[in-house]
Amino acid sequence: MFSNKDIHQIEKKGLSVKKVNSQIDLFTTGLPFVNLQSAATINNGILKLSKEEKETFIQLFDQERNNYSIIKFVPASGAATRMFKSFFSFLENYNPDEETLNSYINRTKETLLAVFFVGLEKLPFYKIVMDKIASIYPDYKTFSNDKQHYIFVKTMLDKDKLNYGFFPKGLLPFHQYKKHNATAFEEHLFEAALYASSNKKANIHYTISEKYKDIFNAEFKKIQTVVECKTNTKFEISFSYQKEATDTIAVTLENEPFRLEDGSLLFRPSGHGALLSNLGDLDADIIFIKNIDNVVVFKYEDEVSEFKKMLAGVLIQVQKQAFNYLNKLENHRLTENEIVEIAMFLSNKMNVDISSEFEKFATEYQIEYLKAKLHRPIRVCGMVKNEGEPGGGPFWVKDEGGQISLQIVESAQINKKDKAQKDILKNATHFNPVDLVCGIKDYQGNKFNLEQFVDPKTAFITMKTKEGKDLKALELPGLWNGSMAHWNTIFVEVPLITFNPVKTVTDLLKATHQIK
Repeated sequence: MFSNKDIHQIEKKGLSVKKVNSQIDLFTTGLPFVNLQSAATINNGILKLSKEEKETFIQLFDQERNNYSIIKFVPASGAATRMFKSFFSFLENYNPDEETLNSYINRTKETLLAVFFVGLEKLPFYKIVMDKIASIYPDYKTFSNDKQHYIFVKTMLDKDKLNYGFFPKGLLPFHQYKKHNATAFEEHLFEAALYASSNKKANIHYTISEKYKDIFNAEFKKIQTVVECKTNTKFEISFSYQKEATDTIAVTLENEPFRLEDGSLLFRPSGHGALLSNLGDLDADIIFIKNIDNVVVFKYEDEVSEFKKMLAGVLIQVQKQAFNYLNKLENHRLTENEIVEIAMFLSNKMNVDISSEFEKFATEYQIEYLKAKLHRPIRVCGMVKNEGEPGGGPFWVKDEGGQISLQIVESAQINKKDKAQKDILKNATHFNPVDLVCGIKDYQGNKFNLEQFVDPKTAFITMKTKEGKDLKALELPGLWNGSMAHWNTIFVEVPLITFNPVKTVTDLLKATHQIK
């Protein structure tokens, strides 16, 4: 199938012909839907902690944090383009000389535009846009109200003006304080000082597009002194990029390799699951994971950080116990009672489905079985009550081998034509805000090879276009979905205050992104 030129292109990306062929096989065979057993709910896979328990875990983390290396991992490679999707369409399809703004909004049902224009002056970059307008359009104040709104959007998005739609999302002005505008990048620093620091040092790792590295570095240099002074914390910032070797081949609708006009193969970035490699490169005892756009203004940061510390306290407690049991399994002859105790710990604290045949196993095999179940990375994930937000959620899932486990599942992985599966989805009470605390080292202090804990059959196939032609693209198992399928998983309920993503620009008008 592949010419020498193709093979050279494949190997130059760090891929192998075998791997590319296995990707093509996935398009041909298709990927199975997940098999939901039930939604994870309170006391059925999701812990609901009392106020006293929450305080105990926060206290545990604060007492122990200086004994651990900690890092905050922030996926930040996305551009702000999606935030402004409705506005690009608005510029293309609206003419203020021919139609009123209200008529356009009514015709297109673009209600976000109405919210945006009502809240215009509360946007963190309002003054920046207005200053730019003043330098370009001296007659702006004589324009009709509708034309002024059109010019505002044009100035905000045009490539030769502010070009906000092509900014990295992390460097867009997010919050307006009295004396300056703060980016999401900056807010993550302030947050990290509160919960992702030890010994007055905070390490933050951002995954970004390589082309933005210089402007991220410049932004850090600009704010570093002020942030370190205000937080009494020294920051170590690092960056990595999605590796080319994680790209996947695109195919035609007939599952043949998709070729560009010059005859070369088309490879595409494979979604956030590609970042598993970046995560595995980190060297820390505790890793917090949080998306770049999920930040709050300063007055809410203490409250948000409490729940991060609570999750980390849960991780520390359960990991200590797991490590203690692993040492026992490795070094001691265990009594029957001790074996039962470890099995109960796995079942009750780690949500591990213990084989119904376990009691019939010979003692030697019971020990090997428990070791295999315990000797895994651990993730503690915050889960928020479902209030109609899009995104994945927590479910009990049965794999092809009949094993049941807790998973974070995206709706695209569920067969909605199957009534039983659809009913389980409908009964879900919580969703995933991407709020994780991870332990990726084993009881001997060695890092796990995270690739060994992926379920490759949880990849996604999506429809895209290139050069006007339809194609099929392959996304690797999501970072917190199938990429962590075989981790030990604990879900804990956290409040909605911990989930404040900016998916559209109007989200910046919500209370958690406003100073007043």
